[in-house]
Amino acid sequence: MVDSELVAAETEVSDLQREQKKADSDVEQVKLRRSRNQQRMDSGQVGSPRDLESLQHEIVSLDRRISDLEDAELEVMERLEAAEAVQNELRIRAQAFAGRQAELETARDDAFKELDEQRASLGDERAKVSAELPVELVTTYEKLRERNGGIGAAPLVGKRCMGCRMELTPSDLNRIKAAPADSVVRCEECGRILVRTGETAQ
Repeated sequence: MVDSELVAAETEVSDLQREQKKADSDVEQVKLRRSRNQQRMDSGQVGSPRDLESLQHEIVSLDRRISDLEDAELEVMERLEAAEAVQNELRIRAQAFAGRQAELETARDDAFKELDEQRASLGDERAKVSAELPVELVTTYEKLRERNGGIGAAPLVGKRCMGCRMELTPSDLNRIKAAPADSVVRCEECGRILVRTGETAQ
């Protein structure tokens, strides 16, 4: 949003700068013509009274023209000054946004780096644990992970499997309670391996 506003402001400033240059040029041209006419009068080059009167009228007309052009020039200068103030304010805001964006990108990159390090560390730890488990259990777990969106095992909290969020039936809970602590039990709903914890319903 700020970028598009800044582009619009810069375009307006550029247009007004060109308009001011034209206004300056118009004023200078009319002033130059008036100056030449005045010199002709002052030097006595105009001998005819009629020509002298005509020249005087033209000088008066040029004075009015100069006044009108200078008013227009002043108006353009005021508009340009206002446009430049808006442009400067937008530049400051754009720089602030750019700085904030750089900070956020740095924080994001640091977070990604930390996650990559954690992933690598957890990968090493997982490999060590997997090496100590029965091959058949690891194979089953990997298949369940692939089938269940990357989660092959879930804690059993109270009566609920935290993988599928479904409550187990009383018969399933009784079966799990009766199973040896080192046996592998699975959720009847999603098939994930259930990890019994201190929060598992007794």
